[in-house]
Amino acid sequence: MTSYEYKVVPAPQKGEKARGIKTAEGRFACAIERAMNDMAADGWEYLRSETLPSEERSGLTSSTSVWRNLLVFRRARMEGTEAESAVAEGTAALEGRRLASAADLARSSQMAPPVPGPLRPDPAPRRDAGSDPHTAGEGAADTEAPATDDKHPAGG
Repeated sequence: MTSYEYKVVPAPQKGEKARGIKTAEGRFACAIERAMNDMAADGWEYLRSETLPSEERSGLTSSTSVWRNLLVFRRARMEGTEAESAVAEGTAALEGRRLASAADLARSSQMAPPVPGPLRPDPAPRRDAGSDPHTAGEGAADTEAPATDDKHPAGG
């Protein structure tokens, strides 16, 4: 027995321009056609369209019912030996990538290691209270106003 998996996507609400299509109906049909072909390229089969109510908030305390147009697609789910062989193929491909990345790592380790840079800009350097000749003594608070950018003056 074949089992299916389903995918539901919102239907396009506006048509899209295309060469030679002049009417609103034609543009809308073009948008639907593109959505269906995009899904078919990923292995999904168009099943049907649905119009369903969706309860949504309206204001602070109330809610309203809005009707949504949806496109329903399905594709056959792999079963038994098909699924096991697909998992085995995926594992083999992953092992191949691991071996390739290990070889890349070995090759790159022969080169000089990269010097890590800062993740974010360093903040402005702070002055120690004892190193500033203008402060009144040990432990005195820094009385200097913060530096402002000439291009963006404070207050403005």
